[in-house]
Amino acid sequence: MTASAGRAARRYHVREEDVPGYHPANHTGTLNRRLISRETVGAESVEMLIGTIERGNGALPHAHPGIDQICYLLAGTAEAEVDGQRFTMQPGDSCFFPAGMEHVFTVTSETPVRVLVIYTPPYEENPERVIRRR
Repeated sequence: MTASAGRAARRYHVREEDVPGYHPANHTGTLNRRLISRETVGAESVEMLIGTIERGNGALPHAHPGIDQICYLLAGTAEAEVDGQRFTMQPGDSCFFPAGMEHVFTVTSETPVRVLVIYTPPYEENPERVIRRR
């Protein structure tokens, strides 16, 4: 098999509507689609997803040991909290949740939020990679 034949079999482009949605653990009113992942494009060290979160819902207090998380708000408004800092997010704003640090994300707009999320290394919705707090 030639190098070009091997590359032709790989997929590097993803359309949101082609990726099945899932409801993440420890979140309410949330539908995520894992766009860039090991399963979709073979990514080993990063994961990117798009989330739609309904009014008044979001991520309950939790942390990801060993996993950094970045959120970029595309639509709606939300409040992000990490390390005692609260930030009211509008479209175009981003936030960073350092590995192992407890955080919360709550929709504050009347309309659903659309948020782009990046994990490194990949979270992969593995229950062993999250610490829930109450």
